[in-house]
Amino acid sequence: MYSAQVLDHFQNPRNPGTVANPDAVAQLDNPACGDVLKLTLRIENGHVAEIQFLAKGCVPAIACGSALTELVQGRTVEGARTLKREELVDAVGGLPEASNHASHLAMDTLAKALGEIES
Repeated sequence: MYSAQVLDHFQNPRNPGTVANPDAVAQLDNPACGDVLKLTLRIENGHVAEIQFLAKGCVPAIACGSALTELVQGRTVEGARTLKREELVDAVGGLPEASNHASHLAMDTLAKALGEIES
């Protein structure tokens, strides 16, 4: 049902936790399913120097939070803003239709966090 990438990110999440002294913090939840995703970011010289996540929810929600941190870390803030949901879905090897909400939660949380950062 889930891709090998989804299962790998779920079983071995990348960048879990909370960034100390973050420049941006965002937390969103999906009231329909109960998934919760929190992102903390540290910005240096216009780049995402560090990003970590905390997630409570289904396997794809945790996998998308993990994969998102890998896709965003090191990018410029502007580059992070241009990340497409399709890139995230590709990074986890695709999602079943019923699990697409996880990628939307991750992207919405990222957008909220990046909204706290001045360009």
